[in-house]
Amino acid sequence: MKRINALTIAGTDPSGGAGIQADLKTFSALGAYGASVVTALVAQNTHGVQAVHHIDAEFVAAQLASVLDDVRIDSIKIGMLAESGIVETVAASLESAAVPWIVLDTVMLAKSGDALLSPRAVATLRDTLLPMVSLITPNLPEAATLLGCSPAQNEKEMRQQGNALLRLGCQAVLMKGGHLSDAESPDWLFTHDREQRFSAPRVPTNNTHGTGCTLSAALAALRPRHSDWESTVQEAKTWLQGALTQADSLEVGSGIGPVHHFWQWW
Repeated sequence: MKRINALTIAGTDPSGGAGIQADLKTFSALGAYGASVVTALVAQNTHGVQAVHHIDAEFVAAQLASVLDDVRIDSIKIGMLAESGIVETVAASLESAAVPWIVLDTVMLAKSGDALLSPRAVATLRDTLLPMVSLITPNLPEAATLLGCSPAQNEKEMRQQGNALLRLGCQAVLMKGGHLSDAESPDWLFTHDREQRFSAPRVPTNNTHGTGCTLSAALAALRPRHSDWESTVQEAKTWLQGALTQADSLEVGSGIGPVHHFWQWW
């Protein structure tokens, strides 16, 4: 099996359930070596975000150069970028890097509702970074923010918005339907030649902290071993379903706890 080197570019979570910590756990659980570039230091736990310290864009660029100049990177997951200057820095670095697969998790809000991306940075991300990446993974509120419309209320509207995001220049879009109230949690994958629906029963757990980070990291870890996004998404969702199903076996925090990244191992 080919050894995969995956890079996460994101903010931190000292409680370990989301952000870079979740990404590195996901990479490891799925057999990829994880490298990381920190964009923001986030004081957060299972109850929410308490404080954010933004990293200077020049230092983000220095971290990226350190990794990309030395390590073969097979795939990248991009998470919290915080500010417009960091978005521009990441875009400039990736323009000259020959990385085959880049997954952008359009992180704008924490699970608690705390803002993780400034309004100006949203526009920069949409106009500059979206056309450069291989796949974006917005939830319904994030897709609506990118499109300047109301969040989708059903799967028909999800499909309309997914195709609208493709027209912004995206290569592929995975619309996550977790915010719908259906018994299933449907996701829709859109590429320029097809649409595909993925669904799974909702897991009855309160421990969903870091679910979005974890899914996008799983997609980045798995894509180099698959021939297409369809099979990549299916394996990532199957693995995440196990991480959610086993989440209650952990004892982390008194709020919205994390998924169990190492459910196959512990």
